[in-house]
Amino acid sequence: MGQPKTGLKKMAIVLCASMLLSTVLAACSGEQQSNTGEAAGGTDQLTIMLPNFEAENPPENSPVVQKLEELTKVDVNLQWVPSSSYEDKFNITLASGKLPDIMVVLGKSPSFINAARTGAFWELGPYLKDYPNLSQMNEIITNNASIDGKTYGIYRARALGRNGVTIRKDWLENLGLQEPKTIDEFYNVLKAFTNDDPDGNGKQDTYGLVASKFTGPWDNMQVWFGAPNKWGEDSSGALVPAHDTPEYMEALQFFRKIYSEGLVNKDFAVMDATKLPDPFVNGQAGVMVDVADNAQRMDQKILEKDPTATGRVDVLQAMEGPKGLRDMPTSGYSGMIVISKSGVKTEEDLKKVLTFLDQLNEPELQALLGNGLEGQQYEKKGDYIIPTTDKLALRDVQGLNQILMFIPEDKTLRIEQTPVRQKVAEVQKANEEIVIANPGEPLISDVYAQKGPQLDNIINDARIKFIVGQIDEQGFQDAVALWRKSGGDDYVKEVNELYAALK
Repeated sequence: MGQPKTGLKKMAIVLCASMLLSTVLAACSGEQQSNTGEAAGGTDQLTIMLPNFEAENPPENSPVVQKLEELTKVDVNLQWVPSSSYEDKFNITLASGKLPDIMVVLGKSPSFINAARTGAFWELGPYLKDYPNLSQMNEIITNNASIDGKTYGIYRARALGRNGVTIRKDWLENLGLQEPKTIDEFYNVLKAFTNDDPDGNGKQDTYGLVASKFTGPWDNMQVWFGAPNKWGEDSSGALVPAHDTPEYMEALQFFRKIYSEGLVNKDFAVMDATKLPDPFVNGQAGVMVDVADNAQRMDQKILEKDPTATGRVDVLQAMEGPKGLRDMPTSGYSGMIVISKSGVKTEEDLKKVLTFLDQLNEPELQALLGNGLEGQQYEKKGDYIIPTTDKLALRDVQGLNQILMFIPEDKTLRIEQTPVRQKVAEVQKANEEIVIANPGEPLISDVYAQKGPQLDNIINDARIKFIVGQIDEQGFQDAVALWRKSGGDDYVKEVNELYAALK
């Protein structure tokens, strides 16, 4: 890894390197899986700001990062930021005006939208056709990730039907319960996991659902009840925010009930999202509503503690509610990778950075950043790999997947398919039939860009207060009224004007 820069040596691209780059790109157009080490044409430096969801960063002498630099011929300076403070750091960095060359953007936050519109990042749309991998970006996802129809970042692709319910299979079996399929059955399982000693240790030391201050699982469960995915159409075809629907309040009443009965952890409103797996792995909680692939991670973590603990984890689809089977989709991407104009000043330099990003989508680079190095982070076993359990070795690669884009598809190496992994794939595939699209996804609101955090905080705070019993339904409606006065009415009006223009 490159040493911290006292001043960025910006893309000293000599003419011969540009000529070599053009030649290599032409060759790559028909041979995408080769020449990853030649495409950069010479050693350059790139500073990349990215979040870390792990407790430790890869060390600067990580052999995985060294291999990345060797293959790309780029000296990479990784600026790690804890995921819990990433948005704050992102905003501070934007305000400073001194941006790294490349930044991971976790979502279309108002600050990012404002920065994109005011020219902080390169608009990449006109350039992508020139790169063998980036030219294969999915049109729908690209549209979802766009701002005013313009592409300011390379999306990080994700499964569209990614969400699921991770559950302790052994607890179900211990209590003689069937896997829940409806909201009522889901409630009964949470109650049994809390009150009926599912681990058989003779103590009442378990509970049903583990949640954190991350709002995603609550948003997901609201859709089970028939609430829209953020925006829904009313009978006149106009868009209304989810919190203005009766189904949203029905979901809130359910959340309040399971909280008051102790079926969900009391500290969810302050629990950091990175701590979410701990109660599940430690045998305190039996259900997580989150991305389905969490099930395979929970299965692996439990097996790391006890290799004989097989068959403890299962993953299920959404619970069937009043409107049938419904699930919250992803937008097809999880954040994006953007290129700053303050760091990358010329079009020539931009093309060099795009070549680097295109390289990261080659199978060899995807495997490196996602799996690490053979013999260090994994061993090969036929068509599959066996990851190491050595924490020091894993530290060398953890977090590097934050700069993976999976374009045109995920080409990382596969771990041997355990029953849980197979089930995760089945659930995600089946989810594609029941996901509820957000009709407001492509719409970029100026009001939201200016007041989005304030508006979101009003509703999120009111939701938490309602769940924990600090306010009643009238208190929640008072919060909705405050939301409207604080810009919500203007937001709804603008979104509907944008929506009408799309029709």
